[in-house]
Amino acid sequence: MSQDVETIVDVKEIGTTAGRKELPPALTRRDFESEFGLVGRSPAMLQVYETIEQVAPTDISVLITGESGTGKELVAKAIHGLSRRRHKPLVTVNCGAIPEGIIESELFGHEKGAFTGAVSVRKGYFEAADGGTIFLDEIGDMPLGTQVKVLRVLEGHEFMRVGGTELRRVDVRVIAATNRDLWQRVQEGEFREDLYYRLNAVNIRMPALREHPEDIPLLVRKFTRDFCSANKIEFEGFTDGAIRLMQEYPWPGNVRELKNLVEKVIVLERGKRVDEFRLAKYLQLPRLEERSLPVHLNRPKDEVEREFIYRALLDLKSEIAQLRELLLQRVAPVPSLGPWRPGSSAPEVIDVTPHANGSAVEADVTLQEMEKRLIERTLERYGGNKRRAAKALGISERTLYRKIKEYNLPF
Repeated sequence: MSQDVETIVDVKEIGTTAGRKELPPALTRRDFESEFGLVGRSPAMLQVYETIEQVAPTDISVLITGESGTGKELVAKAIHGLSRRRHKPLVTVNCGAIPEGIIESELFGHEKGAFTGAVSVRKGYFEAADGGTIFLDEIGDMPLGTQVKVLRVLEGHEFMRVGGTELRRVDVRVIAATNRDLWQRVQEGEFREDLYYRLNAVNIRMPALREHPEDIPLLVRKFTRDFCSANKIEFEGFTDGAIRLMQEYPWPGNVRELKNLVEKVIVLERGKRVDEFRLAKYLQLPRLEERSLPVHLNRPKDEVEREFIYRALLDLKSEIAQLRELLLQRVAPVPSLGPWRPGSSAPEVIDVTPHANGSAVEADVTLQEMEKRLIERTLERYGGNKRRAAKALGISERTLYRKIKEYNLPF
């Protein structure tokens, strides 16, 4: 059997009872992607899949932790989709997006006249999820007063609507998620310890993308395929160098940031093949001038030094590529078009053909000398206007200033 369809783990239903619906067979790696959008074959992701399949058949509470953008909601959907409740609703609630004054009404509903504006009876999210699953995202942002009522639902499956006097019962499985350190919130008095232990019956930690970079090619392939298919775009793809650069980038926004980057690059590069040099301008890579800034002290010294060296090499590689393109343009007897502005009759033409006065590319001239001549000649053409010269050279204005200082040019 191929790796794409290799079975990860057999689903063994825990606590099987008479009348319970038969669960779906064990999922494969490809099924986790096609059914729930979870992508990855790294050991970290395989551990997530295995835990999902172990806890899904039960009604045990699950706490999903991990940084923002790692895919915690997808895990909740997978747990619900593999459970006996999959034919009932999955209700998702972002606790951090609901104002404190109305969160209890949203979760538990209210009676008519319970407060100003309550003109009719309204069911809350827990009643809407009856028989199914409620996913409480960003549970760490829930007010303390509301936490007490959620704990009551977890322990007794009962609650009262706002303004009501009648106890109501629901059969709901609770899955929660947070990007905060809940235990730290407990220590600070911002989260109830009893609710923490009740939710944390099983913890599934979603790894940050930087912890499993081997899954980036699979993620890029999926995002590219989905986006191009949905928008009818032809895309030539990413080079191996571009993929390597993505694997070396720390991705503070995790999988969500990667998805947004892939879609943005496809659109802005107009479907052209993207290499590491094109890709670098879309990544938030620190410039050389910024490397003297303070670094995070909680990181090992050797790791920080390796990162600085990597960034320096990346910048150097990018500048060499820019210079190579400029030299190729200089040798080729084809004029390039300068910037066009409204009001001008035609685009400005910059002559980049070799000249007989010795300014052409010569076999015995060093790379630095050629670069110096090209920059000097371009600055002369534009009367010392550094902004226009930088645009014509295809480099940033900051890089041009640095080159002027490096070559001691009189501009």
